[in-house]
Amino acid sequence: MKMISLPRTLSVLMLLFLSAVSTAAHAQDKPNYAYLGLEPDIVTNFVGPSAKKLGFVRVTIELMIADAGQLEIAEHHMPLLRATALEIFGQQPEQKVRSMTGREDIRLAVLKALQTHMKQETGAEIIKNVIFTKYLYDT
Repeated sequence: MKMISLPRTLSVLMLLFLSAVSTAAHAQDKPNYAYLGLEPDIVTNFVGPSAKKLGFVRVTIELMIADAGQLEIAEHHMPLLRATALEIFGQQPEQKVRSMTGREDIRLAVLKALQTHMKQETGAEIIKNVIFTKYLYDT
């Protein structure tokens, strides 16, 4: 049986302790995102190719919340979040709704508007990102 010296044992224990502390500190640096769906789907009209014809869009939106601890705050403001998304989609022309670049522009507009509203209401942006998980349209 091999004997391990006390100083060596202490050194090994100290390394294990420092490694655990470093891992715990590093874990705290990782984002703690949460996701919240705007339910039901956003369904609204947009102006079609002529003023006489309306198109419609149906979008499922998931909100990435910057911190899971802010999820309850975002849920509390759900009516404002939904109304903002509906308003933005309702203002879009057909060519923007139908194109991939337009869709991205709309997504960014929704994100910016939601962040602005949350900043005004809570003092923090809270919304990290907006994800369209379903995007259907018809004219």
